[in-house]
Amino acid sequence: MTSNKFSLWIWIYWLLAALIMAQTAAVMGSIQAFSTLSAPVKADAAIVLGAAVWRGQPSPVFRERINHAIELYQDGQVQKIIFTGGQGAGDDQAESEVARLYAIARGIPEDVIYIETLSTTTYGNLMEADKLAEQHGVDCVLVVSDPLHMKRAVTMAQDLGLEAHPSPTTTSRYQSIYTQLTFLIRETFTYVLYLLQTGFSPAGGISL
Repeated sequence: MTSNKFSLWIWIYWLLAALIMAQTAAVMGSIQAFSTLSAPVKADAAIVLGAAVWRGQPSPVFRERINHAIELYQDGQVQKIIFTGGQGAGDDQAESEVARLYAIARGIPEDVIYIETLSTTTYGNLMEADKLAEQHGVDCVLVVSDPLHMKRAVTMAQDLGLEAHPSPTTTSRYQSIYTQLTFLIRETFTYVLYLLQTGFSPAGGISL
C-alpha cells in the first residue's frame, strides 16, 4: 500500500470516528434533555416500569417510581395505575405484585390498580401494559420511570401505539455525577441499539 493510500485510509478512519462520536454525543444530549420533560396532562393511567424488589419490598429505585405514581393518582392526574414487572431470580413475588401491595398500603384503591407479571425488560413492561390498557379502555398514559430512562421508554411506548407522555420521578437514587453518567452511557447504548434493531421505525418484538 502506498503512503498516499495509507494516509487516505487513516483520514477516513478518523472521519468516521469523529462522526460516530458526534452522533453519540447528540443522542446523549437528547436523552439528557428529554429527562427534564414532564407532560402536564391528565391521562387515563400511569404505567410504572418495573425495577428490582428486595426481600419482598420495592428497591429504592422502584419505590420512587411507585411513590410518583401514587402522587399522580392523588393529584388527579391519572385515574388508574398499571404496575409492570415479572418475578426476578430468587424472588417470591413479581415486581408488580410488590408494587400493588405497597400502593394499597398507602391508600390507593385496589380497583384502580392493574398489574402484569410476565415481563422482564422495558419493552416487555410496555408491551404487557399495552395489553392491559386495551383491555380496560385506557388510551392516554403517563410513563413513569427514572428521568434518564424516559427517552427510550416513551419511544417504545409510542412505537407500540400508546398515546404516551413522560412523567419522570422527581427523586432518584441516581444523584451523583458518577451514577448519572453511568446511567446515561448505558441508556445511550441501549437506545441506539433499539433504534438499530427496529430500523429507526416502529418496534417489533425487541427485548431491551
